[in-house]
This record gives sequence, C-alpha cells and structure tokens, in this order.
Amino acid sequence: METKKRKIGIIGVGNVGTAAATAILHNNIADELLLIDCDEKRAEGEAMDYLDSIEFNTSRTYVKTANLEEAASCDILLVSVADPSTIPSSSRLELLQESATIIQDVVPNLRKLGFAGIYVVATNPCDIITYLTWTLSGLPRNQVVGTGTALDSARFRRLISQEIKNINPETIQGYTLGEHGDSQFGVWSHVTIGGQPLDVFEKETGIKLDRHAIVEKTRRLGWDIHIRKGCTQFGIGNVLAYFAKSILEDAKSVTPASCILDGEYGFDDLSIGVPAVIGRCGVERILSLQLTDKENSEFVASSQVIKNYISELKVSK
Repeated sequence: METKKRKIGIIGVGNVGTAAATAILHNNIADELLLIDCDEKRAEGEAMDYLDSIEFNTSRTYVKTANLEEAASCDILLVSVADPSTIPSSSRLELLQESATIIQDVVPNLRKLGFAGIYVVATNPCDIITYLTWTLSGLPRNQVVGTGTALDSARFRRLISQEIKNINPETIQGYTLGEHGDSQFGVWSHVTIGGQPLDVFEKETGIKLDRHAIVEKTRRLGWDIHIRKGCTQFGIGNVLAYFAKSILEDAKSVTPASCILDGEYGFDDLSIGVPAVIGRCGVERILSLQLTDKENSEFVASSQVIKNYISELKVSK
C-alpha cells in the first residue's frame, strides 16, 4: 500500500531558503522537497548539490526544482522570498514594498492552482507579509502562519540564561511577543526558570536581571548578525524547519508565531506574534496570556505599528 508522501516546497531559495532546506534534509522532515525560485538556474544548482549530499547522511529526502503548478500540490509552502537588491539599513519594515510585490504575484497564482496546504512565512516584514499572504490565499486563518517572534523568543531565553549563568536555556520558559521587529516586547510576567516564576527566582538567588537591556539586545541580535555577515540564515532557516516538522508530525508544539487574530487579545484582522499551538492543521489554537497593564500597553503599541503598515497595502480579502 502506497503511503502519502510528505511534500514541502520552499519559495525563495536564497540564504534563508537554503538554510531551511538544509535543516529539513538533515532532519529527514520531508519525503520530497521542492525548490521554487525565479532564478531557476540557482534553484537547480542547489537541488543538484543537495542530492550529492544524501549518500553522506541519514536522509532520503528527494530534492528537485519545481514551478508553481507543482508547488500547489505541497502539504506546506515555506515562504522566504526576498529582493536581493534591497538591503535594509535599520528596520525590517524597509523591505515591505519589494516583498509585497513578490507575494502579490506568487500567492494569487497558487490560489488559482488550488493550493490548499499551509503557508509558513518568514519573509520580512514577517507580520505584514503573513497578513498579506492570508488575504491573497483564500485560506482559513489557521493555514497561514508566520515565524513571528519564535526566533526572537529563543534569543530572549538564551540571553536570560547567559545573564543568570549555569542555567540551561531549555529550562527557561519565556517569550517576546508583538511585531517581529523593533516594537516587540518581553513578557516578563510569564518568564519561569525551571517552572519557578522569575520574580521568585531573583528574590531567592539575589540575581537581578537588567530586563530592559535583555529586551534591547534581543531586538538587536538580528542586526548584530547582519552587520557582521550581511544576512541571517541559520537561525530562521531552522525555525522554518521546526514549524514544518511540527505541522507534519502533528506535534502540538507551543511557540510564538505570527497569527491572524480574530478577537484574541482584543484585536482582529491583524497578524502579530502570540503564543500558539502548531499542529497538523497549522495554527490549532492561540493561547491568550494574562498580560500586565504594561505588557498590554506594549502589545497595543506593537499592533498599531503593524496595522499602520497593513493599511498601506490596500488589499481586500
């Protein structure tokens, strides 16, 4: 009996797309991996190079280039498109118009071709492009999700662990929420160390974290990497692979993600970073955290930044 193949497509085979492909290949997440890019020769070269690597690892993922018609048959499409001529100087929001133009070309065509799977969006500015993808896709909101502050939250936990010292970041629970950008904020009221609330931990150990500095470092880490090497790829590439794995394996993973809100946190018609359960149906549930007054104000401010830019897109569902 033939079983259904796990099929993932990557739209945009630049630095992020190839990092995601490498993570998917090495972790044997898919049976077939389709590479889709306007630079067909680049995509073909990447596919050939990946096939050369299969004998030397445990994966048997078949990698090939594809057009949009083939991509429409995928379970998941990872969106990592970018205009290589546009290099932001200080904010991911500077990428909006170029990124939106590509999405407005690709997603309606995939809709016409009948794509009914799940989009996972990493293209910046992530929250706004996630919203645009949803409006153009014709899909239910659970089937379009952005990587949002998933990577930022991992950086946040790592910075906390470095400040505390001798604490594995895997034992730290904590998120940054809001925009994947400058208006994101740390949800300090929900940070725990091995299950112990941070306030209690600080009182018992005498350690006092500089919370403002940690959030600022979290916000800047992507740019710190970009300044040094010209891009970021491995962190976000692995986040894309993590989302794909969570969906295909129905893992019910809880992670911050850019989700389309419909009343959660008092907002709708908006994509923003919130904690969500990711499984076979995409966003299976949005978790509503009880925020402090300060955190709620930060959430409102961050949502307004996103809404202001969404209003510039002038798209209709």
